[in-house]
Amino acid sequence: MTDRPPLPPFTRETAAQKVQAAEDAWNTRDPQRVSLAYSPDSVWRNRDTFVTGRAQIIDLLTAKWERERDYALRKDLWAFDGDRIAVRFQYECRDADGQWWRSYGNELWEFDAHGLMTRREASINDVRIEERDRRIFGARPETERGRSFPVE
Repeated sequence: MTDRPPLPPFTRETAAQKVQAAEDAWNTRDPQRVSLAYSPDSVWRNRDTFVTGRAQIIDLLTAKWERERDYALRKDLWAFDGDRIAVRFQYECRDADGQWWRSYGNELWEFDAHGLMTRREASINDVRIEERDRRIFGARPETERGRSFPVE
């Protein structure tokens, strides 16, 4: 099996690298690419949906990004220990009717020795916003890397 660095046990620096790599991948909105960060038997809870394995992850993400248009995400490292990382995040998107949303959430991640995520649990809350209130536009610019995103 190919390693996907950084590998556990995580330091503050390597945990932050893992979080930024996840944000970068998710902002591509490419389900196939994103799925490669997860073990073949990875288990997810995403809101009220439970999936297992890369094929189901790809299906979930494909449907997600068909619904959530112009999706743009920011993730922040919250905590880490050994092979686990806790993340808080925000993303914005619009639905098919043009309504903009900001979604706030927390994720708990667990990794195998190869650096692949074996478990992901995500709790997410959605808030309607006006387009003029958007704060997240595309991938994070270099000037914002390493900075926490404000909760508003």
